[in-house]
Amino acid sequence: MGRGVVSTGGDAWVEMTASTLVLGRHPFGRLTLYWCRQGTAIWFATRWRWLLPLLTDPTLDPVAVYGYACFSYVPTPFTPYKDIRAIEAGWEYQWQGGELVSQTPAPLLAEWHEADTLLQDESAAVHSLRSLLTSAVAQQTHDLSGQTVGVLLSGGIDSATVAALLVQQYPKVRAYTLDFGSYGLSEVPYAVRVAEHLHIPLTRVDCSPQRVSKALRQTAQALDLPFGDGVCVPFWLLYQTAQAECEVLFNGEGGDQLFAGWTNKPLIAGSCYQWQPLDFTEQYLQTFHRLFGYGERVFQPAFWQRVRHWYPGDSLQFALAGRGSLLARLRRATLMLKGAQNIHPRVANLALALGLKLRSPFCDEDLTRWTFSIAPELFLQGACEKYILKRAVEPWLPAEIVWREKRGMGVPLTAWCLGPLWSDLGYWLNPHRLAREGIWQEDVPARVAFGSLGSALRQRRIGEILWLLWAWQSWRATLTPLPPAISWRHPFWLPYGFWRCTGWYALWRG
Repeated sequence: MGRGVVSTGGDAWVEMTASTLVLGRHPFGRLTLYWCRQGTAIWFATRWRWLLPLLTDPTLDPVAVYGYACFSYVPTPFTPYKDIRAIEAGWEYQWQGGELVSQTPAPLLAEWHEADTLLQDESAAVHSLRSLLTSAVAQQTHDLSGQTVGVLLSGGIDSATVAALLVQQYPKVRAYTLDFGSYGLSEVPYAVRVAEHLHIPLTRVDCSPQRVSKALRQTAQALDLPFGDGVCVPFWLLYQTAQAECEVLFNGEGGDQLFAGWTNKPLIAGSCYQWQPLDFTEQYLQTFHRLFGYGERVFQPAFWQRVRHWYPGDSLQFALAGRGSLLARLRRATLMLKGAQNIHPRVANLALALGLKLRSPFCDEDLTRWTFSIAPELFLQGACEKYILKRAVEPWLPAEIVWREKRGMGVPLTAWCLGPLWSDLGYWLNPHRLAREGIWQEDVPARVAFGSLGSALRQRRIGEILWLLWAWQSWRATLTPLPPAISWRHPFWLPYGFWRCTGWYALWRG
């Protein structure tokens, strides 16, 4: 039987004959694919929940939970339940007679290594990149027939580039940006500047903490698997807004992975300046900024004994096995891990749940292949990251957008969690509830909030860890009812500032 493409663009595929089954996923990871075995039958689906009715005794996989704690997503091939597994992005699995006989990486993955001969001429690289970017957007707009399309506009260079190319090639474009109000450092003025420059309408999507809290459980259902990144719910709210006005939504996801965004800097600096450098795997694990290294302090003893012998770095080895310069190895790893296992599947699942067609022009095979053929210094020049992308898009965007220093999307999780969402945390992360579930130590949320879990957890990371735990609880609640929260022995029933200012938290701990 010929290849049957599960989604447009070949994001996943199925091949069947009388005795053979092949399941595969594209390396970009935009569409998930899961399987389980019942006797000699292999069942597969693009939604994890669709396979749940096949399980007679669903059992939580401790390794999946540990992986989630370290990465904020469950690393493939694991899924939350032991009897369901995921096809890794960029791999083909083959069964014969109900037996798994081979697991093979796709040919494109073999090209995600630094080329032997590298292009160093900046002018030639700029010219090629402009052509590739234009072609990538053209390929993803050729089937549109005059309807309005949306673009997620964060104010950063990646989404601004996509918006500029869309306006050049398509007549009806409108933009959407996330508005966190008075919390955090607002990116809205930059999104407004881009929209004005391109002469397209811009809708600000209200992401107040109250709206986010109310939408968390609905978002968890749409995500299918647990994802602990704080941007998931804001994206859900944005997609709900866009759904009323368009069917196709473009984003700038993938730009950081392709062009060596700011998250690569700490690893590069560490490799240069550490007196006794950590192992490369250990260094990369630290870039997730979650709970790697804290297992014994966050999991209940019985649970920790079940997972303590699994090393999270094992799930990174294939992605980290790149060749060439450090920057090329980091870009390959980030494409395969933070892109294909986290960013792309979560945004795609949210869009699919609302019937939106999500398109990511940076997920382009020719463009990706080309980025591994240019010299590292064209990506990073001094403190300037994404240098070649910025040079290429200079004629299309305002200089203050192109050349400003940019960090990742800053969802104000710490301000939310220690402020207006404090009491909500007390409901979801109630110590009595956590104790009965048997996974997290009951006082972990309080220790994180008050800075006593570990000195390495900086202020920004406090909110990320609290959200990680909260998102897990919310996801679990979409499957089974949570144990009742009947304990009042916790600090969440009074405002965070009261405990911090009066010193009563120390007395409570004592």
